[in-house]
Formats: sequence, structure tokens, C-alpha cells
Amino acid sequence: MIEVVFLDAGETILHPHPSFPELFAVVSERYGRPLEVGKIREVQERLAPHLVDLADETGVEDPSLSTEASWAFWSYLYRRLLAELGVEDEALVKELYAAFSSSASYALFDDALPAMRELQGAGYRLGLISNFEQWLEEMLVELEVGHLFDVSVISGLEGVEKPDPAIYRLALERAGVAPENAVHVGDSPAMDMEPAESVGIRGVLLDRKGRYPSRRETRIASLKELPQLVANW
Repeated sequence: MIEVVFLDAGETILHPHPSFPELFAVVSERYGRPLEVGKIREVQERLAPHLVDLADETGVEDPSLSTEASWAFWSYLYRRLLAELGVEDEALVKELYAAFSSSASYALFDDALPAMRELQGAGYRLGLISNFEQWLEEMLVELEVGHLFDVSVISGLEGVEKPDPAIYRLALERAGVAPENAVHVGDSPAMDMEPAESVGIRGVLLDRKGRYPSRRETRIASLKELPQLVANW
């Protein structure tokens, strides 16, 4: 029987507002470098649907575990995207980093809160397992959902990042549940599903943009589908 539903944070329950390409464009225009949202989206999708897919290029390990590593990782990605867009501007890189590191730049997906409330109403406990800097904890409070999580494991606070199975074992320990009684939901096969399943947790892939059609049995397009999926287990 499922007792706990763990959720990823970025691109699962929350996102840059109104979206990564749109926020990127807003910041760029504000600092005198107007860029088309469509072009930004095109470059992002071509380089890496998930920006963390470029992690190997950065040469930075565990970017959420220190301010220095976070800057090295994200500034590289912003430079990489800007270079593809024909822009070289270190001041803009700093402004992009500041904007994407501000809780004011994020919002919940429309399907997140209703799904979380429905799960809790059905008797499931909620947990959070996320690769994120320390300020995620405060942001969840500002978004008025921090109190919904019985268990919270944020890499920047714990000193361990996904896909290390240790972060999932830590979540299980804090929740006091066996792996077979837990579900983890996230938007990345490599960072969420596979490491969760490696420790015996049921993995669910949230595939909002239809990137992974082959994973039919454990893939959902919206968190609206999650309560029913969990209930069927």
C-alpha cells in the first residue's frame, strides 16, 4: 500500500514564471539585449530539453551544494545559451543568474496544488525530494505549500544530490516507510525515475511536453492524473 508520495520541485510542482524562455527574454530585454522568446525556446530544446542535461559540459559536480558551484554551473549554461543566440555579455549572465535565483521568479503549476490536496484528502502523506539550493525551503513557504510536506529533502540543505540513491534513502528514513510503500514523481528519467526505482521506490515520470512516449505505464502528462494512478497501486 502506498503511504507517501514524494515530489520533485523544479518543473514538477513549480517553474520559472511565466516560463524559462519568457523570463530569459524579459531579463535580456531589460538589460538592452532583446531576444525572441521563440528563438530562446528553440535553442533550449535543441541543446537540452532539461538544462541539467548539459551538466557534463559544465564540469561542475553537485551544483546545488554551494554558492560557488551553483554560480559555476548556471553561469556556464546561461553563457552557452547566449552564445547560441549570438550574444556575449557577462553582465547579462550575472543578471540572469540573479533573476533565476530569486523566489519571486517562480510559480506553482496550475495542476500542482489541486493534485497535492487530493492526495492528502485520500490519506497519502506528501514528501519533497529536490535538487535545489537552500532557498527552495523559503520559496515553498512563500508559495504557501511548504506546510503540505511531511518530509522535505532538499539537496542544498542535505549535502547530497540526485541521482545519488542516498538522497532517496534519506527521504525514506525520514518518512519512516519501506520503499515499496512510496512513490516518487519527477520530470527526468535519469534524475528522478531511475534512481528512485534503484532503491525500490515506484517512479512516475511527469512528461508535460510528451518527450518520452515509450514510458507509457509510469508516465503522466499532468499532475491531475497522479491521484488516480497512485490509487490504482
